[in-house]
Amino acid sequence: MPSIFVTRAIPGSGIKRLKNAGYRVTVYSKDQIITRKELLAGVKGKHGILCLLTDRIDAEVMEAAGPTLKIIANYAVGFDNVDLVEAKKRNIIVTNTPSDAVNDAVAEHTFALVLALAHRIPEGDVYAKAKKYQGWNPNLLIGTILKEKTIGIIGAGRIGASVAERAALGFGMRVLYSDRARNRDLENLTGATLVPLDRLLSASDVVSLHVPLLPATHHLISTEQFALMKKTAFLVNTARGPVVDEKALLRALKTRRIAGAALDVFECEPAIDCDLTDRLELKAFSNVILSPHIASATIEAREAMSKLAADNIHLVLSGKPPLTPAK
Repeated sequence: MPSIFVTRAIPGSGIKRLKNAGYRVTVYSKDQIITRKELLAGVKGKHGILCLLTDRIDAEVMEAAGPTLKIIANYAVGFDNVDLVEAKKRNIIVTNTPSDAVNDAVAEHTFALVLALAHRIPEGDVYAKAKKYQGWNPNLLIGTILKEKTIGIIGAGRIGASVAERAALGFGMRVLYSDRARNRDLENLTGATLVPLDRLLSASDVVSLHVPLLPATHHLISTEQFALMKKTAFLVNTARGPVVDEKALLRALKTRRIAGAALDVFECEPAIDCDLTDRLELKAFSNVILSPHIASATIEAREAMSKLAADNIHLVLSGKPPLTPAK
C-alpha cells in the first residue's frame, strides 16, 4: 500500500482512518514544528504528505519526496505554505481543509475577540486578579456597545460571511464588506453592503480581516489604511499575520490612531513581535488582545479538518478527485 508522511501528530480521526484503510503512515514523533532536515528525510519515497501550515512545502521538499508523491494534504484552510505552482508542474495535487465546523469556530473566535475589545474584558480580568477592585465605579473600564455600530468585513468568503452573519443577526450591527466578488447571499441575509476598501476603513467601528495571504494581501493594512480608520475603531485579525504591517500597527497604537486590536495571528509567527529592538511590543498595550493562533481550535473543527485531510489523501491515491483541492 502507499505510504504517507504526517509532519506532526494531529487531533481527530484522520490518522486512524488512513491506517484502517491500509496505508503505511509515518507520523513525526516530536510534538513540535518539524525541522527542515527531518522534513526532507521524512517525505522521501512517500506517496502523500499530510502537512501543517507551519511546514514550508516547496520544490526542495517535493524533490526530496521523489516521483511517488501524488498529494500534499494541508491541514489548514489556508495554503500559503505550499508552492502551488511547483506542485502543478509535478502533477501533485494540493488540498486544504475548509468546513462548516472550521467556519463556525473561527467566526465565533473572531466575535469573541470583538466582544472582548468592546467590553474591555481582558483588562477587567487583569484588574480584578490584581486585587484592584474596590467596588462599583461608574468610570471604571468603560467600553462600547456593538449594537448599531458598523463592522467592516475584509474578505467575505465562508469565514468572513459567518462573522458578518453573527454581527448582523446576533448583535444588530451594520455590515460593510470588501471583496473581489459580490456576495448576494450575504447581502440578502444580513443587509451587508459591498464597498471599496477605503470606504470600509473610514466608516467601520470594527474592521475584521478574512483574506488569504497572497502577494496582493501582504501588508494590506499598513500606515495608509490606519490613517483612514476611525480613532475609535478596533482591528481584528484571525486571517494571516502578514496581512497587517506590524510596525504600522504599533505606530497606530502608540499614537492612538485606533482604539485597539485583537490578533490571533502575527506577522513573524511564532514570534509575537518581529523586532524587539524598537521597544514597541504588542504585548505592552493594554488595548491589544493576543491569542496564540487558536481560532479554529475546537474539538469539532479539528475533527473535521483531520477527517477531510485523510479523505482527500485516500481519494487521490485511489485515482479519484479530492473533495477540496486548493485553488
